[in-house]
Amino acid sequence: MSRYVAILAGGSGSRLWPLSRARMPKQLLGLLGERSLVQATVDRVAPLVGPEHILIVTEASHAEQLRDQLPELPAKNILVEPTRRGTAAAVGLGAVTIAARDPGATMASLHSDAAVIDGEEFRACLTAAFELAEADDWLVTMGARPTSPNTGMGYIEVGPEIGTFNGRVAHHALRFVEKPNRETAERFIEQGFVWNPGMFIWRTSVVLDEFDRLLPAISAGLGTIGEAIPTAGAADTLQAVYPRLPVETIDFGIMERASRVATIPASFGWSDVGSWGELFLIAPKDEAGNVIRGEHVGIDTQGVLVHGTDRPVFTIGVQDLVIVDLPDALLICNRTDAERVKALVEQLQADPAWKPLT
Repeated sequence: MSRYVAILAGGSGSRLWPLSRARMPKQLLGLLGERSLVQATVDRVAPLVGPEHILIVTEASHAEQLRDQLPELPAKNILVEPTRRGTAAAVGLGAVTIAARDPGATMASLHSDAAVIDGEEFRACLTAAFELAEADDWLVTMGARPTSPNTGMGYIEVGPEIGTFNGRVAHHALRFVEKPNRETAERFIEQGFVWNPGMFIWRTSVVLDEFDRLLPAISAGLGTIGEAIPTAGAADTLQAVYPRLPVETIDFGIMERASRVATIPASFGWSDVGSWGELFLIAPKDEAGNVIRGEHVGIDTQGVLVHGTDRPVFTIGVQDLVIVDLPDALLICNRTDAERVKALVEQLQADPAWKPLT
């Protein structure tokens, strides 16, 4: 049975402003090294499925940048949404494309803008998920073991064991819970819940049946798009049909409502790199516990993230700050307030004078 990976690459990453912007979102940035997050995601899965079986689902504004960053992928594997219609439509587009090319295939749906520390363990867990999906009609999600009671994460309740695949134990996924308060998140961790990193694995036939059952309006449009894929009118059909699909997430539209959902709890060092605070936690640090990109000289400086570009950054007597110094914008905030950058971006977007900076 053939295995494919579809990587969703359409997010904006506004909480990493001013580095991540609409024209250059975080998946295109080298936040943890020279390779961008999307390049690192492709590097991570290529040993399992090969470039021919890796698809990127994105929208038009970043398609050319992705082609430039990922020359190893066939041009036909960059799937361009005419407009954003949510993750359900994006995942569905990947599924019908794979099904049209290779009926009976199994696919994984991953996000392009997350970080994984242990690539070898990730591949072992993904292999286990493929084996489970191929063995029976499961919708499989990999569950990341929590490292903190993070209130910005979705959680999965882990149920009874299903079996062992590639040395990893799979469980029934009993329910999904989005962004609980801290007290609830702490209780979830005590009860063995895992984070939902949005990594889904299934046979294309199984997930498309779930679209038909749970999201019939999206399913009908995807069916039309899928039927046109082998024809000369495929591009025109996509342009005509896709923008009319209802907006929905794959999590709410399918995963939270399906009955046969499994999860494989995993410890491969996952992070959504969702804010400067999250980046600080996973990035390499110097002897003073600082994360430094660019030129920096500090005295009595501890626990600081500095991202500089054209000029050196100097600090004295500060701790637990985020300092992002770009040619057209300077951000300074406490690390504990890093999640509030999104609110700042929304404020800038509402003001015509500042919107070009977002």
